[in-house]
Amino acid sequence: MVVVVTMIWGNINRVDAAPDASDRPAASAGANYLLVGTDSREELSDDQRSQFATGNFEGHRADTVMLLHVPGFGDPTLVSLPRDSYVEVRGHGWQKLNSAHSFGGPELLVDTVEQSTGLRIDGYLEIGFGGFVNVVEHVGGVEMCLDAPIQDTRAHIDLPAGCQELSGAEALGYVRMRYSDPRGDLGRVERQREFLAALVQRMASPATLLNPVRLHQVGTATGDSMSFGEDTSMFEAGRMVLAMRAVSAGSGTSTTVPVADADHRTNVGSTVLWDEQGASALFTALRNGDQVTVDP
Repeated sequence: MVVVVTMIWGNINRVDAAPDASDRPAASAGANYLLVGTDSREELSDDQRSQFATGNFEGHRADTVMLLHVPGFGDPTLVSLPRDSYVEVRGHGWQKLNSAHSFGGPELLVDTVEQSTGLRIDGYLEIGFGGFVNVVEHVGGVEMCLDAPIQDTRAHIDLPAGCQELSGAEALGYVRMRYSDPRGDLGRVERQREFLAALVQRMASPATLLNPVRLHQVGTATGDSMSFGEDTSMFEAGRMVLAMRAVSAGSGTSTTVPVADADHRTNVGSTVLWDEQGASALFTALRNGDQVTVDP
């Protein structure tokens, strides 16, 4: 297992995600990691773009943004930051959060999250559309239990109610769908966290971890599909994995940043406006290492 993990780590892609700004927040009580899913189509063929209903948009934006906090002691916290969050992007004024990645890549996205939350980001992980599908396919699909059937022509999915294995293409549509969700982006981020938990459980199952051949196949596919920040060490990557596994097992807190208005109209379109007091309380608790409470 050690040999396989070392081989995988040596092949992982690297991106520059550390801001050069002199006003970065001070270190927190614990570590903060940014988990990002981009809408990059670079790895997709024309047939795949049609199959996955991704369109032909060129460039890249942050389609999914999650903040993973790992305290020195206690349970981790996973916080969804809606991609349409209305935040200030350095050099570009007030924009949607996902545009920061398009304007300045991982570095500007990390800077935007740091300035918006007051939390220093210690590690970065990114995956694109093609990489996401590849990972799901290599773990053999991921089981999700749906309370009601889902039909979304834009996402190319038609799923019945009940428990079922989602393929890579179905999983991508499931986590991206929002037009058929009455709660829009807020409903989508909840589905993304639920799916992430199920994916981590599948990857961390004994059937994968205790089988060197399968571990190598899954690990290689995962390593080829993801990018880590240049300053993210193997130790920090390990902390991310263990923390995500804890959250998926119900040992941590999973939530969305408090929202005041899910349809805040601005000059950049409909955005998600954070609840200033609630968001401040959440990020202050994470920064100080205090217990995070989530309203039922």
